[in-house]
Amino acid sequence: MLPDNLREHAVALAVADFDADAVTAGNYDRKELTLEIVPAKIVSICGFLKYDQKFVRLSAVTAVDRYPVEPRFEVVYHLHSIERNERIRLKCRVSGLTPIIESVASVWRAANWYEREVFDLFGIHFLNHPDLRRIMMPDDWEGHPLRKDYPITGSRV
Repeated sequence: MLPDNLREHAVALAVADFDADAVTAGNYDRKELTLEIVPAKIVSICGFLKYDQKFVRLSAVTAVDRYPVEPRFEVVYHLHSIERNERIRLKCRVSGLTPIIESVASVWRAANWYEREVFDLFGIHFLNHPDLRRIMMPDDWEGHPLRKDYPITGSRV
């Protein structure tokens, strides 16, 4: 459900009209809209934002580890409408027990390497990703170095 403080923002209203259950929270700060999206609805919301709202550029996909809070991870998508020079940030909270979310590579091909980086460094799995494998760490590396519980001392051999 769309928070009351976003009822005057056109894109937030459009997303709420498209799928009223997709938005769980959000804010508008420093001329940038942030919407928290239900993880199961991320692909449909991204498709709507790209094709109907003209957010044609995916500028980044990243993650935040909120350990020890649960849900542990936030997957963050930064979108840009070149036509309107407008930006939006989408956040999805993902459990630390089973860090899985649907890939948006079917919406933006640019998501491919961003999602691989998040997988490699945080261990978040992207369902239906075309080539989900390590991109920065060696293939035989154990663990995910940007997790807050990753050991920073001792042997890693």
